[in-house]
Amino acid sequence: MSTRFWFLLVLCSAAAMADPITYNVTVDTSSISGTAGSLDFNFNPGPFVTQAASLQILNFSSNGSLAGNCPCGIGDVTGQLPATVTFDNATAFNDYFDQFTYGSILSFDVSLYGPALSSPDGVSTSGSTFAFSMFSDADGTVPALTSDTTDGFAVTIDVNLDGTTTVTNYSPQAGVTPLDATTVPEPSTLKLIGCWGVMLAGFARGQKLRRRLRKSIV
Repeated sequence: MSTRFWFLLVLCSAAAMADPITYNVTVDTSSISGTAGSLDFNFNPGPFVTQAASLQILNFSSNGSLAGNCPCGIGDVTGQLPATVTFDNATAFNDYFDQFTYGSILSFDVSLYGPALSSPDGVSTSGSTFAFSMFSDADGTVPALTSDTTDGFAVTIDVNLDGTTTVTNYSPQAGVTPLDATTVPEPSTLKLIGCWGVMLAGFARGQKLRRRLRKSIV
C-alpha cells in the first residue's frame, strides 16, 4: 500500500482517540466575600486497580485573592494557581490546598484525560475522583457553601470504569457546565467513520485513475 494510505491510517487512529472531557465550575461566593478561608482540590484513585488518568485545573479566575503559600501540592501535583495545576492518579493521595480570601465569584475549568477516559481497559475495578472544596477558615476545617456534611465537598467528578464521567454538585451556589460534547464516546466514533470514509473515497479514486491509465496505454 502507498505511503499516503499509511499516513491517512495514522491520522484516523489519532482522530479516534477521545478528546479531554472539560467542565467549567463557577461559584457565587458573594455571601462569604471578604472571608479569609481556603480552597482544596484533589484527584485520587480508588482503592483497587485503577487505570491511569490525569486532570488539569485551568483558567482559574476570581476577584478574591490566593495566598500562594506554596508548595501547595501533595502527591502527583504540579503547578500553582492561578496558572495551570496538573494532577496524575499514580499515587494514593494527590491534593492541592491554598488559603484564599473570597470575593464575589470564582471560576475554573476542569479537564480530564488519559487512558481511563480514552481507552478503558475493562480490567480496572476502581475509577478516580476529583473533588473541590471551599472552607471558611484558613486551615481547611470548616466547609463552606456545601450541603455535604460528611466530607465537605462542593463538587465531585467521578471517572467511571467505562470512561464516562459523573458530576455531583453539593453547592447551591455552584454551577458545573460541560464545555464540549466529549462526555460521550460517540463523537470519536463519528470521527473514525468519517476518516475511514475519506480513505475509502481516496482509494476508489486511485483505482479509477489506474484503470484509465491502463486503458490509455493499451
